[in-house]
Amino acid sequence: MSITVNQIVLHQIIKTPSENENNTPKLDSVLREKLLPITPEVEQLMLELHQVYQSKAKGYGVFKEQSNFAQELNRLLEQETDFLSFSYQSTKLLASELGKYPFAESGTFVLCQYNFLATDYLFIALLDSRISMLVDDKLEIHRTQYLNINQFDIAARINLTDLRINATSDRYLTFIKGRVGRKISDFFMDFLGAEEGLNPKLQNQCLLQAVSDYCEQGELNADQTQAVKKQVFEYCKGQMNSGNEIELRELSTELPTLNERPFVEFTQQQDYDLADSIPPVPTALKSLTKFSGSGKGVTLSFDAELINSRIIWDEQNDSITIKGLPANLRDQLQRNLKN
Repeated sequence: MSITVNQIVLHQIIKTPSENENNTPKLDSVLREKLLPITPEVEQLMLELHQVYQSKAKGYGVFKEQSNFAQELNRLLEQETDFLSFSYQSTKLLASELGKYPFAESGTFVLCQYNFLATDYLFIALLDSRISMLVDDKLEIHRTQYLNINQFDIAARINLTDLRINATSDRYLTFIKGRVGRKISDFFMDFLGAEEGLNPKLQNQCLLQAVSDYCEQGELNADQTQAVKKQVFEYCKGQMNSGNEIELRELSTELPTLNERPFVEFTQQQDYDLADSIPPVPTALKSLTKFSGSGKGVTLSFDAELINSRIIWDEQNDSITIKGLPANLRDQLQRNLKN
């Protein structure tokens, strides 16, 4: 799959020593005078940044009404300003926001407008530079700087297509949910003037509850319920592996119709407030087919279908009996007893 870069520019934010009493750094902006020409190297850079960004855990957000960044972005989209001027304003705004924090560091600020799979995006990220060694054709060693494009935490992407056609969307802005001393939302989201929108984890939890309720109202027994949950998990796993979201109507066609109501109709009538498409969260979805927990030095995880066969739960005595221990665990126990 190819990426089409429309406009891209790099600026730098430089940290300089500061003598203020709050010990916050002084950040200066070094601004490029022209946009970067679109070359194969530039397109390869953006393709790699796009792929790394796709693989990271992300949160969803929306702009606040008073967002300065959103106002400048709207001017850009309305062609009241050009991309270079927009990038200048954004860089100065970011330097001002990061300057409030003592852990702020220098970095290369990337702003790129690109198209991927018929969707327009604005990508913004602050990348670290790294020092490495280079051997030239005369076998001389030189120090060189390179952008760390495989590991970055300060980044966001705006789906310009979604923003343009769906004014009520709560997911046109995504940001990396990582840590750079503190949560990204503590400073980068303030720079964007944004707040959290769609909550994928909550959506996944609501979906699991809806599946359980659907089976219960359909009067399925334990084995039938587990079979339905396994169908849901297999569908969601397939979507995750292909990089797609959980499509509620598509999932509904995979499941049996209970009490003459398809699953999607059941969720709408019961008002679970589920989105039509939901970003899958693996840690939430695994509870469809597994039970797991840890505490007081014990960690236990097993397939849900083993309940009442190899796993016997005695609720009254707060105990679990395991029939047929894993071979490697049994070997460890035997060696320990012999010693």
